[in-house]
Amino acid sequence: MTDTPAERPRRIVARREGPLLVEGPVEIVLEDGTTVTSERFCVALCTCRRSRIYPWCDTSHRRHSPSTRPDS
Repeated sequence: MTDTPAERPRRIVARREGPLLVEGPVEIVLEDGTTVTSERFCVALCTCRRSRIYPWCDTSHRRHSPSTRPDS
């Protein structure tokens, strides 16, 4: 397998308390059948559905996640 973008597998990084990070460019088909695209080298996809720019993550999940910092 070569390492050109068209021939290598797409990398997706799953975060427990955050978005899915996907190597771009990407094309996403939403539930209603509409398609959205991004030419960026990496995109963050919302998994909590709180984002105002869904399917893209706007970090809204941070306001609703319990803090994991020991000093909080």
